[in-house]
Amino acid sequence: MAAVPSGLFAVYKAPGVAWNRVRDAVETRLLRELNAAPARPPRSRIRFLPAASAGPPGLVAVRVPVLAEHRLVRGPRFTQLKIGAGHRLDVKASGVFVLGVGHGNKLLSQLYNCHLSKVYTVRGQFGKATEDFSDTGKLIEKTTFDHITREKLERILAVIQGTNHKALLMHSHIDMKTQEAYELAVKGLIRPMGKSPPIITAVRCLQFALPEFQLEIHCLHETQQYLRKVIHEIGLELKSSAVCTQVRRTRDGVFTLDDALLRTQWNLQSIRNAILDCQLRVRTELEKTMGHWDGSVLREVDAETAHTADS
Repeated sequence: MAAVPSGLFAVYKAPGVAWNRVRDAVETRLLRELNAAPARPPRSRIRFLPAASAGPPGLVAVRVPVLAEHRLVRGPRFTQLKIGAGHRLDVKASGVFVLGVGHGNKLLSQLYNCHLSKVYTVRGQFGKATEDFSDTGKLIEKTTFDHITREKLERILAVIQGTNHKALLMHSHIDMKTQEAYELAVKGLIRPMGKSPPIITAVRCLQFALPEFQLEIHCLHETQQYLRKVIHEIGLELKSSAVCTQVRRTRDGVFTLDDALLRTQWNLQSIRNAILDCQLRVRTELEKTMGHWDGSVLREVDAETAHTADS
């Protein structure tokens, strides 16, 4: 009999697909495989039936199956799974999308409270502006862009990173002159541990070939629409305009593109393997970020590890 997987794993969400459709597709595939797996045979019970021999009438003890437990009578054993979604991606965006199944939903909440950064590759195109900052939106303006150079773009990126670094320190609520601040900085743990506006922790130019360019953005508490707006504002700062042509998440906390299962891998065995592969990284990150809390969080992780190994 197949056991229900439990833990965290990542899938790759393609552009043009809503995040909830991805989650539902994974759930449907898992339910189909779980219900198709061999089930334990029905229980049997003793019944006294009339003897079939030609001798004197009497009763014979016979072991018969309990038909109420037969698959054709009770229907599918699994009808729904508890699958939770991590940081969501809008319809136009693509990339790493983390899901939790079973008790892994608790770990989703714990990782959310860690406020881990996410990494995106964002493509832009100079020379036009649209209402929603994307290349598919309604066109509202066309501008020249021949005066833009990579050096000018990187100066704007440096200003953006410096401004956001100040916001990061402000929303972290840490006195930078204390020993605690030094220790957190060494561990890379200076980050807002509560609600804050979107914060860009690092940004760099990966490609530049007018009118197109590509950025790598590390950020916290962002939305994909916010990243599109950043591209629009970069165009304005460079005395031009720009639209966003792609938003792709390459990392979400401890999960990278290498961990993300493609649609052809959304099956029971691949998901079990993915859960096992990421367990140590999840535990390490929780120890690092939440080590000053009580041990209840880590005990939950240990319980999940044992549960998945047993299944």
